[in-house]
Amino acid sequence: MLFNRYDHYIGASLRKYGEWSENELTLFQQLVPDGSVVVEGGANVGAHTVALSKLVGNTGTVHAFEPQRLVFQTLCANLALNGCINVHAYHAALGARTGEVLVPALPPDRPANFGGVGLQNVSSGERTPLRRIDELDLHVCRLIKLDVEGMEAEALQGAAQTVRRLRPLLYVENDRHHLHDVLIGLLHSWSYDAYWHIPPYFSKDNFAGDQENIFGQLASVNVACFPAELHVSVPGAKKIETCEAGELRALQQP
Repeated sequence: MLFNRYDHYIGASLRKYGEWSENELTLFQQLVPDGSVVVEGGANVGAHTVALSKLVGNTGTVHAFEPQRLVFQTLCANLALNGCINVHAYHAALGARTGEVLVPALPPDRPANFGGVGLQNVSSGERTPLRRIDELDLHVCRLIKLDVEGMEAEALQGAAQTVRRLRPLLYVENDRHHLHDVLIGLLHSWSYDAYWHIPPYFSKDNFAGDQENIFGQLASVNVACFPAELHVSVPGAKKIETCEAGELRALQQP
């Protein structure tokens, strides 16, 4: 895997542990069988894209979107290095409409969180295509995975037809208090059951066997969502019953 040595989180984790947020992939191993079609928004350098490519196998497909140009180029390099011929990579952001969006261009030679670049209320940056998932016109879709820094609801709105037709599983970042009610309200309006999934950045069972925890208690805050008609029960996971953000605040208390 190639990564930026100055990246605070994904790069640091790949360098030290040989993996990034591996507990997310543990969940995907249970949800994504061979031959699946997966859409990933916010693929970054491909730490999860490569793994998803292996999960779906030769008869499956992964559609991976990444809006940061230099990060996208690293994603493509990692896909080539790992022989991920079943992945279609798009230099684009995901939203509710088709057009363009400004993407901040972080200096690649300075420390930064290259996996945490938001695209809302941006006044300068590189003009980058803005796409809708519905444009893919998929015939099947097993999973939509979104880590798009506060644009999760917009990206889902751009996938409304796909969600209604194909009823894929949804795995969506949800770590912003002021956006929680909109996101969960949208999921509930589509008759999806949402469960908290909060994988820590550090795992003692990491690939490198490194037991030093450089991330402390940091964790990703995501929701795993299932069509209500499937009647899925997730043992040990808390189901989200309300759109109120208080539950999210409680989860993020130290």
